[in-house]
Amino acid sequence: MANTHDSQAYIFIDKNEDGGRLDRVLLRHCGQEHRPLIMRLIRKGNIRINGKRSKAQDRVACEDRIFIPASLRHNGEDKPPTARPLLHMPDILLEDEGLLILNKPAGTVVHGGSGHQDGLIEQLKAHYQSDDLRLAHRLDRDTSGCLLLARQLPALRDITEQFRLHQAKKTYFAWVEGHPFPAAGHIASGLSKGRLHGGERMVIDNEDGKRSTTDFHTVLRATWYDIPIALVALQPHSGRTHQLRVHMQQEGHAILGDPKYASSDALKRYRQHGGRGLALHAWRLRFTHPYRKHAVEVQAPWPDSWSPITQHITMC
Repeated sequence: MANTHDSQAYIFIDKNEDGGRLDRVLLRHCGQEHRPLIMRLIRKGNIRINGKRSKAQDRVACEDRIFIPASLRHNGEDKPPTARPLLHMPDILLEDEGLLILNKPAGTVVHGGSGHQDGLIEQLKAHYQSDDLRLAHRLDRDTSGCLLLARQLPALRDITEQFRLHQAKKTYFAWVEGHPFPAAGHIASGLSKGRLHGGERMVIDNEDGKRSTTDFHTVLRATWYDIPIALVALQPHSGRTHQLRVHMQQEGHAILGDPKYASSDALKRYRQHGGRGLALHAWRLRFTHPYRKHAVEVQAPWPDSWSPITQHITMC
């Protein structure tokens, strides 16, 4: 990991960070919660590599010196509070010297910030006493299932590249309104952050937004208290905020229990029949192990919160 010197004013790059992008190095060093500040300081030219103005995508080299403005330094009273103890460790699906895969419960915030003092990653770092533990991808607070973390920087780089090249695959299960027709398909749209909903920003379909693609396949059709619903498997080929939720809404089959994108009537019916939370689950991860180079497949069992659905459905 990069080392900090001169009263926290500089980061000196070591061999582990050699070749990394400037913005990613800073996010690893300073924390994801400081992303907006980091990007603003880079744009203003306040973060410099060896005294030179730099761009977010610039690559750093071993022994480079990165100047860190005071607003990003943590010392004295500015030091962030220690993360709360981890009261309950999520189920571990895989653990070795390079990787940690957890079955994240729904409702658990992954990162601190946005009104949350600390998230799962901060608590895990405190639990393992390791600042090298890093998220390889993200899950929304309300989504349960497979969450992949890297315990070492080389593992993180390898997994991140697999996701970038679409070599690592994620499959989600979701219960949705209605019976999709056709039963399988490919969804493509541009997504961008749009209007506020309940104090939080929603994602909308926008031709100028970031291209987002998802494959879906209907696993089964059912009725639930005479309400037509379906279990669908979803494979995203991009990682946009709320992508699966927006795409299913666009298809006319919003995910059950979605407080942002389902209709108020559907949400009311769902809760009246005992539905709890967002019915979206990161079921399976497939990738190549960064060190051993063999294929890895990990599956997370369905959450208990789905019981009110699964125990009262009639197959179609």
